[in-house]
Amino acid sequence: MSHRDEIVQLDKAHIWHPYTEMGAYIRRTDPIVVARAQGAWLEDIDGHRYLDGNGSWWVASLGHGHPRLVRALKQQVDTLAHCSLGGMTHEPAARLAAELCAIAPQGTEARDRLTRVFFTDNGSTSIEVAVKMAVQFWQQQGAPQKKRFLALDGAFHGETLGATSLGGVELFRRPFASLVFDCIHVPVPDRYDLAFEALSTLVEKEADGLAAVVLEPIVQGAVGMRMVPPAYLAQMRALCTRHDVLLVADEVFTGYGRTGPMWACEHAGIVPDMLCLGKAFASFVPMGATLVTERIFSAFTGSRSRSLLYGHTFCGNPLGAALAREVLAIYREEHVLEQGEARAPTVARAFEELGKVDGVLRTRALGMVGAADLAVPLENERGYLSELGWKVSDEARKRGAYLRPLGSTVYVCPPLNIAMPDLEQLLAILHESVVAALASEGL
Repeated sequence: MSHRDEIVQLDKAHIWHPYTEMGAYIRRTDPIVVARAQGAWLEDIDGHRYLDGNGSWWVASLGHGHPRLVRALKQQVDTLAHCSLGGMTHEPAARLAAELCAIAPQGTEARDRLTRVFFTDNGSTSIEVAVKMAVQFWQQQGAPQKKRFLALDGAFHGETLGATSLGGVELFRRPFASLVFDCIHVPVPDRYDLAFEALSTLVEKEADGLAAVVLEPIVQGAVGMRMVPPAYLAQMRALCTRHDVLLVADEVFTGYGRTGPMWACEHAGIVPDMLCLGKAFASFVPMGATLVTERIFSAFTGSRSRSLLYGHTFCGNPLGAALAREVLAIYREEHVLEQGEARAPTVARAFEELGKVDGVLRTRALGMVGAADLAVPLENERGYLSELGWKVSDEARKRGAYLRPLGSTVYVCPPLNIAMPDLEQLLAILHESVVAALASEGL
């Protein structure tokens, strides 16, 4: 038995993969066995290379194996690998918190500024703590009835139970319907201007019981890279302010320049009451953070009974904090946002061309995100469970790229600093793979 065959055998005997029907996986899937990664490339155990078109689930905004990040991790391991933040602190976490507050979206009024950071261990828990903060905040502000949440249809905010409650992808919520808390989900229409009046009426009606509105600013990732105009986000901020409802911006995916500016909130020039981070935040170490305003933070002071009784063993861990600081330094010193800005037109042009292919329903691109919705043979195959996107993925693998679809939506989300020849090769592979997959379906 070869080395590769042994690993695949162990994998299929013991690993339960995420978002995977394991019966079919065990019977039919021949997985890529990744041995190493560098830049925009994954390399398997036999030396075959694949362009990582999805940034390893949107984490690798700087690519794989950035030498400065590897060096920062090694240096931190040598001095302090772990300690808790329970009544203690350490330099990486303290300096990271200050740096995050310095670059966070800033309002003109002091009360609008994000000044406090609660560290968690991933993006889902950064949302989970925001939920708990919002509910307890209103209890301690003398408004305990404000405990409901509003989110958008198609939203995805993570995997923990509170984050699942906020999620608007019915397929993901359905198995846990008896457990999730009450959340108002509002449709995201094609004509946002026509729908906002109805949304305003709803928020006004429910404001006395609403703790917060939670949304992914500008781009809803898991539903298929659906994009909303900045005006919608700006109107939502104004609506929340008018009715004294907290606004939580989930920038786990959209932050760190994915849509162009450092924060997707900047497209609309707004400051949320809470900003949630993960994924690219600490590159390849699990780490998340929730930034809040002084108004929210101060509601938890005064007595022990007002404390936020919530935490994680690895919150603010030194390894993640050191990496997160180095990520910010790389963004500053290597002008990563400018690199993404220079590459974004190439992504946009490629998806504009892809939109001319018969069988491609629509395309869209913003920053370093590009997506295409594909036609499918049967109406009941539409959506997340469609097989067509996986056929594109199979075709891309033959051509040297890893693409993970969102049902009938295919997309790219490469590193912001991807080399231009690599980006052009990735986009060419995507185009060829879509054409081949559609042809196999007779579309």
